[in-house]
Amino acid sequence: MALQFELLPVTPFMQNCTLLWDEQTRAAVLTDVGGETERLLGEVAARGLDLQAVWLTHGHVDHVGGVVDLTKQVDVPVLGPHADDDFWIQQLPAITQAYRFPFSPPFTPTRWLNEGDTLTLGEHVFEVLHIPGHTPGHVVLYCAAAKLLVAGDVLFLESIGRTDFPRGNHADLIRNIREKILVLPDDTRVIPGHGAMTTIGHEKRHNPFLR
Repeated sequence: MALQFELLPVTPFMQNCTLLWDEQTRAAVLTDVGGETERLLGEVAARGLDLQAVWLTHGHVDHVGGVVDLTKQVDVPVLGPHADDDFWIQQLPAITQAYRFPFSPPFTPTRWLNEGDTLTLGEHVFEVLHIPGHTPGHVVLYCAAAKLLVAGDVLFLESIGRTDFPRGNHADLIRNIREKILVLPDDTRVIPGHGAMTTIGHEKRHNPFLR
């Protein structure tokens, strides 16, 4: 049965939280829960889905600021990002205050993710790729069977993630995109952390940062 998804922009930064679900089992996950918990859980309930987990690509506030609030209401595991982003998550009290986000205490994910790990949603398997550069612990989640990549803030429509944050690295980001992401099939659909979807083929042809 098909893997379904809906992009749900949250926070003032319009970050793409993604609701993914297996059509047959109705099992669902939310990726990058930046905030707006009531709305997100409402979307899950409206579709009659069973929320199984939260998956995180990296530790920036617009991607993780709503995790503690959501897991207080629904007892689900939090998977990801890579442990190298722990320093971002531990700064959440100060960062949420600085950006005037709803307060979030720090948290520790149920499980950190590493290169080569797999996540499952019903019968669908997602491979974890570690893509440091935007943040040191950034991961992306690739479902080969569905030709779908949850890319976080690594790759956008004709753009790439910023690398001017603490422990960002432009050269690392470009190298990891070239070696691990651009090798995926051209018709792979890409869900970015912000903005419109794209495909691997489109970015190979039109992304000025990757020429």
